Amino acid sequence: MDAVRVALLREVLAGTEWPGAARRFAGALRSSVVPQGGGLLLVGTEEYEPWHLAAHLVDEAAWSGLSELSPTLVRHRVRPADPAHLAVGLGRIEAAGRGETLLLVAPERPDGGLLERVWDARRSGATVLTLGGGDPEVRGLGHEALVVTEEDDVDLDTVQHLVSAAAGETARPAAHGRRSFRDRLSRLADRLTAPPPARW
Repeated sequence: MDAVRVALLREVLAGTEWPGAARRFAGALRSSVVPQGGGLLLVGTEEYEPWHLAAHLVDEAAWSGLSELSPTLVRHRVRPADPAHLAVGLGRIEAAGRGETLLLVAPERPDGGLLERVWDARRSGATVLTLGGGDPEVRGLGHEALVVTEEDDVDLDTVQHLVSAAAGETARPAAHGRRSFRDRLSRLADRLTAPPPARW
């Protein structure tokens, strides 16, 4: 989703908790991976693989100049013919430890095996962030959690757009206090899509 569409989405959601909540969660993600030089693992449930979020984070990593935001997608089913970047299985979570960040996207409750692996990674020192549908155990796994339930006025896909866009914003101060091109574009889009000032 480009900067203009994100700005429009934020305008539609202005006055709700979601733009701010997504920025806080994205800030936690960024502050976890950037000082470590990367180490972001992204995993979903057996039924929901977060391809879309992975692609957006790769884009944000390129646009912001923060390669640390580019995740390793961990998959439940890996086939021998899969290319290397799609051939990382759940065993990678078992090997996760200090200095790594695990982002779990779980619209529904994951199976017990995945929950146990994530708990083990947390106990081994990995930072765990969860983006889920409200399951208490998923929420409890995370050092930072963002919950989107069926009763909310947004869906999980929308929140993933907000989080990925916010992760790349103001990520690294430019020289002499100048904003990055992406930040300037986002600010311009916000101004162009803002309602006209009221005239009395």
